[in-house]
Amino acid sequence: MTSVLNVDTIAAKDGTSAATLTKQEAAKHWVRFIGSGTAAILDSLSASSLTDNGTGDYTIAITNSMNNANYGLLIGESDWRCIGPSGNGALTTSDYDILSRYPSNSTALDAEVTSTGIHGDLA
Repeated sequence: MTSVLNVDTIAAKDGTSAATLTKQEAAKHWVRFIGSGTAAILDSLSASSLTDNGTGDYTIAITNSMNNANYGLLIGESDWRCIGPSGNGALTTSDYDILSRYPSNSTALDAEVTSTGIHGDLA
C-alpha cells in the first residue's frame, strides 16, 4: 500500500518552532559566496558571516554549531582553482577557513563564486 503525506509546515514538539535536523544525513550547513572585490554571501543555510582575511583566505562562521570538528567539509569553485581548508586555520565547531590558490603555482588568489557544505551532526 502506498502512503502520501501532504503538509504545509512541520513543527517541533512545542508546535511553534521549526523542526530541526540533527542526526539525519542531510547537509547541516552550506554557503555560496563571491570572494573577489567585496566578499559577500549570495545565499546560505546556517552561515552567519563571511570574513575576508586577505587574498583568497576566508572564514565562514556556522550559525548552528557542529557536534565536533570532524565533519565533512565540501568545497566547490566556479573556475579551475584549488580550494581547500586554509593551512593556518583549522575546522572548529563554529567556523572554518578556506584558501583559494592557483593550481599551477599555489599562489593565493581571490575566489570567484565558491560554494561550501558540511555533513555531520549538530551540537
